[in-house]
Amino acid sequence: MTQKEILISQTSNAYDWTNKLVETIPLEKWEIIPDTIESSINWQVGHLIISHYFHSIMVIRGHQMDILQKLPIRDYSDLFTVSAPIMSMGKTDSRKLLQDLKVIQQKSIDVLATLSDSELHSPLEPRSTPHPIATTKFEAIDWNVKHTMYHCGQIGILRRIVDKRYDFGLKL
Repeated sequence: MTQKEILISQTSNAYDWTNKLVETIPLEKWEIIPDTIESSINWQVGHLIISHYFHSIMVIRGHQMDILQKLPIRDYSDLFTVSAPIMSMGKTDSRKLLQDLKVIQQKSIDVLATLSDSELHSPLEPRSTPHPIATTKFEAIDWNVKHTMYHCGQIGILRRIVDKRYDFGLKL
């Protein structure tokens, strides 16, 4: 496997794990913010939409007009980056967030598929906001995988608190 193929596989796997968890949580529980964790499924999903766009699309190929026309990226950015989860309550539709997450995930995979292996080690696309971790496209994509799985863990904990434990298909 090439580096690009490995990154695409890891990205796809991280997205699949996230979707497995969030799709099994009843939508009516997506806005619950437990006392123990100051977050909600809505906030986590919205945050992942913005982080996928930034880490695996925008810094890789620049802004994508098709995404900016389909998804309220600016609104999501305001609600799901530095704002507290309580600030997003009642401002989004959980079903639309899930649909938008899948749109951004597919776009992310499509963008990664356009890269050549040699481009992986090239600098990020110019942007006004500096990347917190990466200086190359490889580093940004790698961080997207790690960041996604970090939030996947938070989603797993939230799921356990607001609904029930996810069994991951284990036979006990």
